[in-house]
Amino acid sequence: MASRARVIAFYLPQFHPIPENDAWWGKGFTEWTNTANARPRFWSHYQPHVPADLGFYDLRVPETRTEQANLARLYGIEAFCYYHYWFAGKQLLERPFQEVLRSSQPDFPFCVCWANQTWTGIWHGAPDRVLIEQTYPGNDDHRAHFESLLPAFTDPRYVTVDGSPLFVIYVPTGFTDPRATADLWREMAVRAGLPGLHLVGCTWNPLWSPSAYGFDASIIHGLLRRRGGVSWGRPVKKICDYMAVKLGRPTVYEYEKVFDDLLPGNLVVDQNYPVVIPNWDNSPRSGPHGVVLHRSTPELFRKLFRRALALTEHFSPGRRLLFIKSWNEWAEGNHLEPDLRFGHGYLAVVREEIIASQAA
Repeated sequence: MASRARVIAFYLPQFHPIPENDAWWGKGFTEWTNTANARPRFWSHYQPHVPADLGFYDLRVPETRTEQANLARLYGIEAFCYYHYWFAGKQLLERPFQEVLRSSQPDFPFCVCWANQTWTGIWHGAPDRVLIEQTYPGNDDHRAHFESLLPAFTDPRYVTVDGSPLFVIYVPTGFTDPRATADLWREMAVRAGLPGLHLVGCTWNPLWSPSAYGFDASIIHGLLRRRGGVSWGRPVKKICDYMAVKLGRPTVYEYEKVFDDLLPGNLVVDQNYPVVIPNWDNSPRSGPHGVVLHRSTPELFRKLFRRALALTEHFSPGRRLLFIKSWNEWAEGNHLEPDLRFGHGYLAVVREEIIASQAA
């Protein structure tokens, strides 16, 4: 019997108010604000996405976090990969994860992804509006960052690969010297009594070499393209895109027709972990500047998930990692959590296909 793929779902913590979001977007803003205000922007456009089982939850409530973990475990998901925000010592949206650490609940595995991007108003049509800038002041900041994460890395629930904590970096090329930073963190890990760190960089470039940057592996996101950047050498396309924005219509791709873009089939064994997208529609956040994967269904997701599982079959047993983006990015129409239209459909696919792959 084949060893089971280790399915890890990215997890967004922006479901509780913070002062910064209050100042930027209005009092009480959370991910639910845009989710609930969404509207269809073209015929047959599925919006809004309304949560089912868990409702419009608040991640400050521990019972909600427990229910999420129970649901994920029931359907074969091994761990959550919490998005983590560190801006030269300042953290944002850290409360849910910090409470998970302090309380030791839920008893469900996790790892961390440093979402190291500058926050701007790009998805709201204001790309030049900087909310908070991502900077890299130097090694003192990298040391402080590692020390802040050490309680997580040493938690018994933390996901490891070959014994080393799994740490995902969303933009691995953003550092001044990625290899030097990776070496520094690994040295600090060993001094702290850990075997090291398993560093994974996210990328949209299938040719990106993790080892060249001091990383162990990469996660290659689907090659979806935002509208914009179309050359005037293609004037009809440029004009059509311009008019679509004026009419309030986001960029639309048929989910079934972009499988090869969503999941490249030439991953290097043990160096590139597949990531699958069950659904995507960030028009609630971005309006006409968004991207929609149209007509996604659980059965179409099954084809993509099955392909991803097949890619991991040749990985060494401890590295059969498969990421899902995402567990709960509701304002991006990107979630496994049940909604009123599909219920537990996407979750059921995960469980059924994992069971089928083990029996094969």
